Amino acid sequence: MSDIIPCPKCGCEYTYPMDALMVCPECAHEWNPDEAVVEETGLVVKDSNGMELQDGDSVIVVKNLPVKGYPQPIKAGTKVKNIRLVEGDHNIDCKIDGFGSMALKSEFVKKA
Repeated sequence: MSDIIPCPKCGCEYTYPMDALMVCPECAHEWNPDEAVVEETGLVVKDSNGMELQDGDSVIVVKNLPVKGYPQPIKAGTKVKNIRLVEGDHNIDCKIDGFGSMALKSEFVKKA
């Protein structure tokens, strides 16, 4: 019973060996127990200059960004405070004065 390793994905204790792999019956995750388990470092988001962004950072928009439904774009140089990083194509959630809640791509901002 000491060969049983909890599932690294869901933590299930009822894993079982199948050939060279371990299998989780709850989430169907399969892994090789001989390989080193790589810890996920979380979401890594970089700005247009390659600097890593964190939740709560302030950023500056580097080019005019047209916004659907608004007559004016978000101007280059607009400072955005207290960003939140999320998964997806538009990986920054924020609030911009005059526009409200917005999702931005990290390639159009630089760290302030």
